[in-house]
Amino acid sequence: MFSCDVALIGTIVFMRKAAVVGLVAAIVALVAACAPPSSFQVTTVVGGLNRPWDVGFTPDGTMLFTQKSGEINALVGGATIELAKPADSVVSGEGGMMGLAVDAKFASNRYIYTCFLSNKTGSLDVRVVRWKVDAGYTTLTGRRDIITGIPVRTDTQIGRHSGCRPRFGPDGYLWVGTGDAATGTNPQNPQSLGGKVLRVKRSGAAAPGNIGGEFLPQIYTYGHRNVQGLAFRPGDGKAYSIEHGTSCDDEVNALVPGGNYGWDPVPTGGGPGYNESVPMTDFTKFPDAIPAAWSSGCPTIAPSGGGFVSGAGWGSWSYSLAVAVLKDSRVMFLRIGLDGQVLERNDRILDQGRLRTAVQGPDADLYVTQDTNPGAILQIHPVP
Repeated sequence: MFSCDVALIGTIVFMRKAAVVGLVAAIVALVAACAPPSSFQVTTVVGGLNRPWDVGFTPDGTMLFTQKSGEINALVGGATIELAKPADSVVSGEGGMMGLAVDAKFASNRYIYTCFLSNKTGSLDVRVVRWKVDAGYTTLTGRRDIITGIPVRTDTQIGRHSGCRPRFGPDGYLWVGTGDAATGTNPQNPQSLGGKVLRVKRSGAAAPGNIGGEFLPQIYTYGHRNVQGLAFRPGDGKAYSIEHGTSCDDEVNALVPGGNYGWDPVPTGGGPGYNESVPMTDFTKFPDAIPAAWSSGCPTIAPSGGGFVSGAGWGSWSYSLAVAVLKDSRVMFLRIGLDGQVLERNDRILDQGRLRTAVQGPDADLYVTQDTNPGAILQIHPVP
């Protein structure tokens, strides 16, 4: 029997190594013959949460998750365990306890990373903190603040555009998507961590291959507005960011080293302020800006955290990017070509409120967080 998964893996590997048009066309035709899931079975895994923000899984299958209200939790034996609630975590506007990443070498070092709005120094910043999880999943120890100084807006819009999504890449480094703090100069400022994708070692030191030069050493790409998601495609490891637009043009971007993604909301004539009438990708000002792999057009839908799905149950959607969408209670599936451009979009309305993050679990199902209070973590099982 033909396997959709086998064909899709073959497509990725083959397209990287050959250019035989006839064979490529045959593979694409086979993949197109796969059926998408006919429906989803939706189950509440854990409820009664305060705006759950992110989810991760350890190698033994334990689910870890954050709540915007400050908690870092584990789900053990069906019970929610509070591992930590940092005293310096601040909830304001879009800021709070946000992204979570499980170390690629968790089995040996037991590290996780969280990103949150903090007042630890007496002033506000967004920071990434490394923790160590004890063997019994009861507490976090060894706090180390590895990235600090991600900017925060501190006027009446405290916390606006705080980002913040950490993910371990297939290169073994920690990638972090940040928001621009709704401050016009941040996205193009080489000395600001706002409106960027960062890439660091476990210590927070810069990873090799970042921009360098006049840029802060952690910066990998720039010119972003408010990065909500980072994901890496299986097979070729290609990195993608997901970010909010203004009233138009949410974006999914294929990330390239040193890329400028063209957001520059500085008011006409310069000076302070935040000009949201400019294009998300301004080719007039930056002719070499990287075009989006996908853009929502008008109006926006507020895509947030996402990840690639794979497995026979996903049929023709296998190796698509699954994105939680805050507007209209939906999950969006984007099938992306080998050139990094989106070939097809499919949406599924879940009628489950605002959805913040979508992560594939070790069982190949999708786990989605509800950005509500009370909120829940939902298990989405594809039905052939």
